[in-house]
Amino acid sequence: MPAVATLRPTKDALAPAGSAAVPCLRRNTPPWHGLQRAWSLWVGFVLAVLMTPWAHAANTPLVLQPTARSVDTWPVTLMLADTSRTLTVQDALARQADFVQPPRTSGSLGVRKEAVWLRIPLVSPVASANQWIVNIDFAVLNEVDFFLTTGGAVVQHAALGNLRPFSERPLRNRTPAMALDLAADTPYELFIRVYTGGAMILPITISKAPVLVPHALGEQMLQGVLAGLALCLGIYSFGQWVSQREKLFLYYAMLVAGSAGFSLQFFGIGTQFLWSNNAWIEAHAAGASGLLAIAGSFLFMGHALLGHQPSHRFLRAMHAGAGLTGALLIAFVLDLISIRTTTAIISVLGPLPSLVSLPIAIARVRKGDSVSATLLVAWIAYFAAAVVMVALVQGVLPVSFWTLHSFQLGSAADMLLFLGVLGQRSAALRAATAEAVRERDVMRSLAYTDSLTGLSNRRALQLALHAALERCSPQRLVAVYLLDLDGFKPINDTHGHDVGDDLLVSVSHRLQACVRQHTDVVARLGGDEFIIMAQDLSSPEQAHELGLSLLRAFEHPIALSELRLRVGLTVGYALAPLDSDDPQGLIRQADAAMYAGKQSGKHTLRRAAGNFPVP
Repeated sequence: MPAVATLRPTKDALAPAGSAAVPCLRRNTPPWHGLQRAWSLWVGFVLAVLMTPWAHAANTPLVLQPTARSVDTWPVTLMLADTSRTLTVQDALARQADFVQPPRTSGSLGVRKEAVWLRIPLVSPVASANQWIVNIDFAVLNEVDFFLTTGGAVVQHAALGNLRPFSERPLRNRTPAMALDLAADTPYELFIRVYTGGAMILPITISKAPVLVPHALGEQMLQGVLAGLALCLGIYSFGQWVSQREKLFLYYAMLVAGSAGFSLQFFGIGTQFLWSNNAWIEAHAAGASGLLAIAGSFLFMGHALLGHQPSHRFLRAMHAGAGLTGALLIAFVLDLISIRTTTAIISVLGPLPSLVSLPIAIARVRKGDSVSATLLVAWIAYFAAAVVMVALVQGVLPVSFWTLHSFQLGSAADMLLFLGVLGQRSAALRAATAEAVRERDVMRSLAYTDSLTGLSNRRALQLALHAALERCSPQRLVAVYLLDLDGFKPINDTHGHDVGDDLLVSVSHRLQACVRQHTDVVARLGGDEFIIMAQDLSSPEQAHELGLSLLRAFEHPIALSELRLRVGLTVGYALAPLDSDDPQGLIRQADAAMYAGKQSGKHTLRRAAGNFPVP
């Protein structure tokens, strides 16, 4: 109906006809007052127009169109705080006028001590027999009650929450959810009461089953992949600790176990599949896992950075932090501290291992330490994930897949980066092991090798001789040759000790060229005395022929730079088991034969039991 303008007559209009108008005596008004009044009216009109959609949205029901698949409820959601936590649904129905718009429509109400009532008006143009499902996509909510009301009466109710029996959920979902039985064109009020000891993150949607089920399966697959990754990393690190006894692997296993346990409970997978209806585990899983992960972080970062300096005060501080966290873990498991207190403790202690390690890591990165560089990258990933999670809890960031999973994805990145630290530590351990083996070989070589010539020394000869005598027989003779150089002292006195040393090295090379490489041993006893052990000889004649070859090897001079030096040999030898089967007895008899050869004119070959002339 078109608006009709109503005209109000003025005083002039009411004056008698033909009479002169009497001017109205009033105070003069500045001309800009009229403009100010007009501007105020215009601003008021604009504000009214702008605020109308918000006021309208608060009272407009959420229309569930048949073609829609998923609807976000926050644009029409109103909130009522229940500080006493005693309000019933009838109280909420009676106080609908007290519901106000929430401080944020991002899906997060922060950390609250009180219970919260949410009111969502909705209507479906067509009857929907349980086709629509209301779901809060956050598992760690202690108490959640759904009330579907119409005409002031409750037509549906579901008592949910992670601290309530899982078996009583109408839908065996990991998150609070209830199917709605809606009549066509009937106004409903959906009341949701929420109370929790942690963050009140409430991504509320009303979706159809073909949307909600694939979403739930996708979440389960993601959590399964991440849990499988954590399981593999945990088994690997624990196995490495068992085999190598390297503490860093045990600390990494603690860190992985804590992070995995926290994620399983935080996203409801543990409740859904692992510890359903176990109220104690449900109440303690997240807190205990979080504290275990923090203790593992203290130990892991401390050992990775300065594990080689056990007395360093940084490492002692990290051990103290781990000890304190362990004590809090025990107190929490024994119910000496509450869930809310534990949540606050985790929020404070969580960043401490990284914050305390940061200066040490930066200082070591400047020195080129790759382990510290990896830890620094891991700390940056953790810090970014923690900032996103805090912003989500405080409602600064909206609830989405990336914000809701930010901390879990950051923890997974941390675990993989820490795995790189383990790889670097494993490489360092392998290098240290190789170096230790090399040093052991060097020490063994020094213990059993002559430092000048590289030949075996007396100790190595004794070991080889004992082993050979255990296998000797009249058909497998063992010969021990004691050799002394003829003419070495004049050369050493004339040309000096350096030339004398070079001559001894050349003599050792000639002796090695005369024997069999795999069965015989050439050793230097000291000075210009050498000893040779030959085994598996078939006859005394073969032993004698080997001695003659030694003498012939020194018929030609030895060339040292411009020098041509001539030295000879005097050789005495004994055979086992023919002359003796005792190592010391063989050496004594060979020495006696060699001494007799020296006395008889040098450059001779003598056996202990007989004298074989040089041909």
